[in-house]
Amino acid sequence: MEWVLFSNNNDSPKGAGRSLGGAASASPAFLFVGWNVVEYSQKRFEQMLSKLRERDFRITPQRLAVLKILASGNEHPGVETIYEKVKRDFPTTSLATVYKTLTLLKELGEVLELGFSEGGNRYDGSKPFPHPHMICTRCKKIMDPELTSLDQITEEASRKTGFLIESHRLDFFGICPECRRKSQRDLRESR
Repeated sequence: MEWVLFSNNNDSPKGAGRSLGGAASASPAFLFVGWNVVEYSQKRFEQMLSKLRERDFRITPQRLAVLKILASGNEHPGVETIYEKVKRDFPTTSLATVYKTLTLLKELGEVLELGFSEGGNRYDGSKPFPHPHMICTRCKKIMDPELTSLDQITEEASRKTGFLIESHRLDFFGICPECRRKSQRDLRESR
């Protein structure tokens, strides 16, 4: 995978007025304005790397590979998936290295851990702040919908309950378009 890294400039997208690191209340749609996925992935990689360097953590080739996987899109990989991808380039990598890197990034607020009772945890390095997820109950794909009213719902929930909301998790479970098409195709073929 080829990476063109950003400079150490922490400028936000045009007109945003703050860095992409984002607070939990930042709107994901706002974060992507004027940025394409590759630019955003590169920026996330640099942000994670910068956090590790600021705290003098060792920057190993294996750790860099984990960062690249987490920053490169919306896959929400599990530990085993990350491990298999890293092992392709670094065969001696241990599963413990992946776990330690994920734990460290989670403590630094640079990865969002999504816990599931079945299938293990998944990780989001692209958007390390609370945001909604669409989860396919068949293929287990996780997608990030852009919901503009989430901030309003959070404020309303806080106002109506008196809770000071520190974080949230909103998951929608269903069948993704690809699995629905596959089911329809399988049904047609079985007739």
